Amino acid sequence: MGETVKYTLDESRLPEAWYNVAADLPEPPAPVLHPGTGKPVGPDDLAPLFPMEVILQEVSTEQRIPIPDEVRDVYRQWRPTPLYRARRLEADLGTPARIFYKYEGVSPTGSHKPNTAVAQAFYNAREGVKRIATETGAGQWGSSLAFAGSLFGLEIDVYMVRVSYDQKPYRRALMEAFGARCVPSPSEETASGRAILAEHPDSTGSLGIAISEAVEQAAQRDDTKYALGSVLNHVLLHQTVIGEEAIAQMDLAEAYPDVLIGCTGGGSNFSGLVFPFVGQKLRGGSDVRVIAVEPAACPSLTRGEFAYDFGDTGHLTPLVKMHTLGSTFVPPGFHAGGLRYHGMAPLVSHLHELGLIEARAYHQISVFEAGVRFARAEGILPAPEANHAVKAVIDEALRCKEEGSAETILFNLCGHGHFDMQAYIDYFAGKLEDRAYDEGDLALALAGLPPVAV
Repeated sequence: MGETVKYTLDESRLPEAWYNVAADLPEPPAPVLHPGTGKPVGPDDLAPLFPMEVILQEVSTEQRIPIPDEVRDVYRQWRPTPLYRARRLEADLGTPARIFYKYEGVSPTGSHKPNTAVAQAFYNAREGVKRIATETGAGQWGSSLAFAGSLFGLEIDVYMVRVSYDQKPYRRALMEAFGARCVPSPSEETASGRAILAEHPDSTGSLGIAISEAVEQAAQRDDTKYALGSVLNHVLLHQTVIGEEAIAQMDLAEAYPDVLIGCTGGGSNFSGLVFPFVGQKLRGGSDVRVIAVEPAACPSLTRGEFAYDFGDTGHLTPLVKMHTLGSTFVPPGFHAGGLRYHGMAPLVSHLHELGLIEARAYHQISVFEAGVRFARAEGILPAPEANHAVKAVIDEALRCKEEGSAETILFNLCGHGHFDMQAYIDYFAGKLEDRAYDEGDLALALAGLPPVAV
């Protein structure tokens, strides 16, 4: 027998509860504010957009929230997901570091997103909702909610960021295969979309714009709710099945991470892996370095301000305190569409402010180079978003090589790149560019942050 490469858990080990990091924080995060009154929002303020069970999860400080049996039954199709030891990558790098990765690409849509899509679809269906409007960047979230909607008999409308709509036709086709409607954003269907197109007819779109369109649709129809694929507390909560499983699998490997790494756009896959480990640390467990990796062309953690801001470009959402580049900021059209969001999850931002996590940013050519190196060693081609985490893993492993340090590195390989082949075609053809954001546009967006009395 060779050395173990894959660590798996039986279905009986599927987590029975999600972990809520809010229960263990040394300081609570700032409250969500109503944009009109400046006062903390209550359940009634959010009721037009979300089912009540989701709203209660959003504000909960309970440490464990039970996963409904109906959701666990769907999870069993692909969960628990495997944990791999990247032995061939270790050998390729010549590093003494031990590299592990939790692989979420085995889900029906190829990423971590169904972990929350199934939960949100279930809660909406149970409350009698007939239709959900949402946004998507690269299409991972849109296709996952389309999948979940098909299971629970929900009509799904997806506003897909225009640049990704054009770059990733197969993601669009996957949504339609599951019965969803996919619309390029900004669109003529909403007032917020028409306003953007009037000023910028050739707009490449952004997640902030697509969110505005979806929220507008949900607010105007009694039969429609809104669902978000990242950023909000309940979304991050649902993703913690990843880290809960990883803790058990690292026990099987008789190892514990010294370094945790995940890519960050809104923060969901990152939080799903790291929050359970951070919780153990906060409760007196082992220390661990946590690295959030973002695109240099949309660097909310490393370049944004920690301030109250709208979650969308049309200013239809409540105000949340987060690391933000400004709600009107539109990043360049780089290929990691799932990371093109102007803000970072409030809980992730809060952990960064508390010094519990660190952040770094990379340009896209270097992350594609890292992804190809990983694929040639491990046989899995990562999604462009996940390549950011891979790049940081390689850098950390090479640091260990220089220092002669046998540290244990764990990262979340949050999705495969099978629907992102045009990005790789462009990379191999030398067509990718390291796109830089416009400093003037960023300054203007930050200058427009809403005034909030502290």
